[in-house]
Amino acid sequence: MDYAKMRAIAEQLGAHAEQLEGAWSVEIGPSGPILAMTCPSKRHEGTVRRIRNQLNEQLPTTHPDYICENGPEIEHPAIGRMRRPDAVVVPEHVLDEEGLAVDATQVLAVVEIVSPSNPNNDYGEKLAEYPAMGIPHYMIVDPRTGTIEVHSAPCGNHYSHKEPYIFGDMVPFGPWTVDTSAFRRYGRDRDADSPV
Repeated sequence: MDYAKMRAIAEQLGAHAEQLEGAWSVEIGPSGPILAMTCPSKRHEGTVRRIRNQLNEQLPTTHPDYICENGPEIEHPAIGRMRRPDAVVVPEHVLDEEGLAVDATQVLAVVEIVSPSNPNNDYGEKLAEYPAMGIPHYMIVDPRTGTIEVHSAPCGNHYSHKEPYIFGDMVPFGPWTVDTSAFRRYGRDRDADSPV
């Protein structure tokens, strides 16, 4: 199926989702449009907020007029994909444009916080799709294990560079640094938490 048809179906699914209870997202993956209920935990959202805030403090110096936000979908019609990363670094003006999705060629970086229910999506499909979209930097934060992967240098459907880290590290992410000392793992009380 061509991307225009998949996009039309995704828009219909999105309109349908607005009538449903709960939070829903629409993506276009390898098998076509997907409607999925999203139930991010508080720790998931807390991690997204920490990363977004840190990057937004650094972006005025490294990339004026760019912003890190959660929520906007990104699309790449040539490879037939539309995804909704947990956080995305884009020019601020694109958030005022008409339409649902940001052109992936405008994206500097994406961040995914691994979900306990579907970890293969971030480590599998998206790890192939984001470099194919030409996105220079991809960070995977895994609160299940307290680990982080930073991928860079897209080449076809893979990244040429991968650097592993653990919670508590100062993580280089492109021209930025993310302090992960306040990141928390799933299923652990704050007082009992250790970096790993």
